[in-house]
Amino acid sequence: MSNDSAIGIHDLSFATTEFVLPHTELAEHNGTEIGKYHVGIGQRSMSVPAADEDIVTMAAAAAAPLIARHGADLIRTVVLATESSIDQAKAAGVYVHSLLGLPSATRVVELKQACYGATAALQFAIGLVRRDPAQRVLVIASDVSKYELDSPGEATQGAAAVAMLVGADPALVRIEEPSGLFTADVMDFWRPNYREAALVDGQESIAAYLQAVEGSWKDYGEQGGRPLEEFAALCYHQPFTKMAYKAHRHLLNYCGYDPDKDAVERAIGRTTSYNTVIGNSYTASVYLGLASVLDQADDLTGRPVGFLSYGSGSVAEFFAGTVVPGYREHLRTAAHNEAVDRRRPLGYAEYRELHERSFPTDGGDHPTPSQTTGPFRLAGLSGHKRIYEKR
Repeated sequence: MSNDSAIGIHDLSFATTEFVLPHTELAEHNGTEIGKYHVGIGQRSMSVPAADEDIVTMAAAAAAPLIARHGADLIRTVVLATESSIDQAKAAGVYVHSLLGLPSATRVVELKQACYGATAALQFAIGLVRRDPAQRVLVIASDVSKYELDSPGEATQGAAAVAMLVGADPALVRIEEPSGLFTADVMDFWRPNYREAALVDGQESIAAYLQAVEGSWKDYGEQGGRPLEEFAALCYHQPFTKMAYKAHRHLLNYCGYDPDKDAVERAIGRTTSYNTVIGNSYTASVYLGLASVLDQADDLTGRPVGFLSYGSGSVAEFFAGTVVPGYREHLRTAAHNEAVDRRRPLGYAEYRELHERSFPTDGGDHPTPSQTTGPFRLAGLSGHKRIYEKR
């Protein structure tokens, strides 16, 4: 793709929750050796939503700085990717559209395929911009990762939203043409409509993920993709931080390279800092990895970054982006650090109470306690309708 038709990520911003549970609290409750969390899965803490926070409030909080910086005039499409949907019919993005005051001449849809959905959204956005390069597309990935209390998945929970403005002549990352694709029908992780928490087969999921790494990489090569040694960094989907390391070692092996510790650290190290303290953010995870490497790396100007987006069940895509000269002037590093640092630590009992909260299904009036200090809140439920407020 020539530079004059470059399309990609023009701006990127993320938001997370009001609360954080340190893994030390969880370890104390479980009687678990803390190394199992800090070293074993590579997690130090997890974001926990307040009673008045959900995927809509996080999505709006992530996207608001993009609208503040660029305005909404060129945005004619909003695509929200999530696997923690709040409604089976109405797209969560419609509430976000309203909270952000976007123009009525906008199309809004929700996309779902486990943790892969945001990559589909990004690729669809590129297609729309290619059709009309004057337009920009707002892509948002927003999720709350929730597992049963005292289950093996509990320590990998988290929550975040990443918002990306996709357009021509992008200021951050130019997305390259070749994409390696892979789909296999696997029951490694799923959430039936009647369940609040996902079902997961941990070992099966790791095996399915590694199979998808191979499959999508192989196809990427066949589509004319770059050789592995060209990449300055690789952003993997991080259901837990250590999975990115596992995946990259697997890819190095598959390509016939020595998966030595330094090589893995060089490729992955700077992509994991946000995930380590936020936890699994499902669709947002691979793009939190991108935020992390852009915010942390010395200078990536002109360097290619690889993306391995995996969604259980399973769909994966491998693609690349080149970091644009001058990108550092557009980063939101201070705001991202603030989003992480502003979270209030929870004790185990408070976390448990929030985890077990759910709205009654009687359609009555159910206001939520005012807990979030963020810009948007879920005020409650009334007549089966969710009511959101801009603070």
